[in-house]
Amino acid sequence: MTNESPLPGPWPVVDTHCHLSDERYAGDLEAVLAQARVAGVEIMLVIATGLADAVAVAALRDAHPQLRSAVGLDPGTCHEVGPAFAEHLARLDQLLIGGGWQAIGEFGLECHHDYDSLPVQHDFCHAQLALATARRLPVIIHARSGKHGDAHALMLDLLAAHPDVRGVIHSFDGPPEVARRYLDRGFYLSFNGMVTYKANEALRRSAALVPADRLLVETDAPYLAPVPRRGRRNEPAWIQHVVQVIADVRGLRGDDVAAWTTRNANHLFQLESRG
Repeated sequence: MTNESPLPGPWPVVDTHCHLSDERYAGDLEAVLAQARVAGVEIMLVIATGLADAVAVAALRDAHPQLRSAVGLDPGTCHEVGPAFAEHLARLDQLLIGGGWQAIGEFGLECHHDYDSLPVQHDFCHAQLALATARRLPVIIHARSGKHGDAHALMLDLLAAHPDVRGVIHSFDGPPEVARRYLDRGFYLSFNGMVTYKANEALRRSAALVPADRLLVETDAPYLAPVPRRGRRNEPAWIQHVVQVIADVRGLRGDDVAAWTTRNANHLFQLESRG
């Protein structure tokens, strides 16, 4: 962690997606959380990717009042468990019944890495969307296009088959025409450090068009650190760079964007409770 580049703000804000159980925080997590508080990050939603990670995330959540948690079977986890997916899904359901979780996710479609075939990933997603409906929880959707296909087109078809599901497209990376299709489905869109990268002008146009009441921000820490800290381990405090860029492209003040995204996060994830 470093302080050589000043942060915008501080504005009270929620980081709606981070992975603080990652081993890269093993040596200084308390300092990372302290810096987040100084930077105005009031709540961090920590994402558990799979059942083993859920144990670590639950321990962090229970130890730190500013943390909340979500759990899902992400594409990497689904690929690892393979034929045992049904068993893991049943255990995920038991976790959710036990409480303490604000959402199901992340889960979704990964077309960049060499994971399962898209029909198999489709079935994994379908099962978790159905579980979200049954448990009346919002979802955190992963949709990454790549050499294996257009994840957004496939995900939009999946969501059409589950019209009662609500949630967010995390780490949104699409152009305005894709953003509009998710918005038409009633979903929130969450932006992270990618919106600060010079080449991502289309993504900034997407951030400019999202209605204020459907906008979220995240870090996806330790991944996707924003400019001017790109290439390093990301931290929740650095979400303020994301807020500033979104404010700039929308012609708003940073504190307005922070206020709207905080209100939206509280509404979608019921962050005043612990699930």
